[in-house]
Amino acid sequence: MKIGVIKEPSYENRVAITPDVIDPLKKLGFTVSIETTAGDNAFFSDSDYKESGATVESRDAILSGSDIVVSIHALDEASAKKIGKDKIYIATLSPLAFPKKVKEIANASFKIFSMDTIPRITRAQSMDVLSSQATVSGYKAVLLAASNYSRFFPMLTTAAGTITPARVLILGAGVAGLQAIATSRRLGAVVDVFDTRPEVKEQCMSLGAKFVEVEGAADASNTGGYAVEQSEDYQRRQKEAIAKYAEKADIIITTALIPGRKAPLLITKEMVDKMRQGSVIVDLAAVNGGNCEVTENDKTIVYKGITVIGNSNLQSTQPMDASKMYAKNIVNFLKLFVNKEKQFNINLEDEIINACMIAENGSIRHKPTLALLGE
Repeated sequence: MKIGVIKEPSYENRVAITPDVIDPLKKLGFTVSIETTAGDNAFFSDSDYKESGATVESRDAILSGSDIVVSIHALDEASAKKIGKDKIYIATLSPLAFPKKVKEIANASFKIFSMDTIPRITRAQSMDVLSSQATVSGYKAVLLAASNYSRFFPMLTTAAGTITPARVLILGAGVAGLQAIATSRRLGAVVDVFDTRPEVKEQCMSLGAKFVEVEGAADASNTGGYAVEQSEDYQRRQKEAIAKYAEKADIIITTALIPGRKAPLLITKEMVDKMRQGSVIVDLAAVNGGNCEVTENDKTIVYKGITVIGNSNLQSTQPMDASKMYAKNIVNFLKLFVNKEKQFNINLEDEIINACMIAENGSIRHKPTLALLGE
């Protein structure tokens, strides 16, 4: 079977398949074609792909001639129409966040798999693109904060006096949050972390952070690392706790998301007003409205002396490693479809395959998506 990899939109630097996974894909029985210059922004040239055993073709040739088309972001409607009937399309489509876009491409007659609907179970860890890409964004969020911060991160003892370490407040201790903790600590900052899930306390503390605990949170243990909506009483107590730590924070990194809904508001305008000038907020939930009230999506603004960075696609700013991780997730996902005889089969009794297959023959499959699409 032929796998076709297309070039991402102009705002994206990553590529879905990298040269280092061409050989593993060939061993599974696949051939790979990639669109001309698709890997350039991730620093993988067409010659790199050719040397790895892939072919380089035009976009139209890949869309019409591939058995499986792979990308990161959703295809435009015109491109989707060029994929043949009964073919397969794999991408990260965010069906709960962008239902209209999914419905638009689902009108075609191919099978659609969305990598961000992979259940967060032990067996699926090696193919979990949300986790792999959140690792990148959590790391880069800290570096971005450090480069925009007006002072040092670590404590320094110099002939000119002692400089106190930066205080970092991280809201959300999922994969991105944990990586942000680790990176902040490596840079020498003092880190406080808040999460509604008490079970992540030990992980945060093991990385050297202080865990801010507010009792009475709704159970979020089965949400795959996402936040859940909380009661009004809890939100009030949560707001009070966060306000206390936000006022003395130099850096705030927010990561809280609820699938298919507006991101929870955790940092109000009043909290930002009380922060020291020169401080920085990095809002990784900007695309869903942001966890900070003053965040503007895809923009860096200065609000009363506070730099507020709204960027939910920081993984695109580290395209080489982010692409390699995404590509390995794709390879591990495709392994589910290939038996020992290298025969390809879509086994919908497999819970991972069933959860990821969101559309077939022009119809949306899963009821949660159906409700959001108005079906």
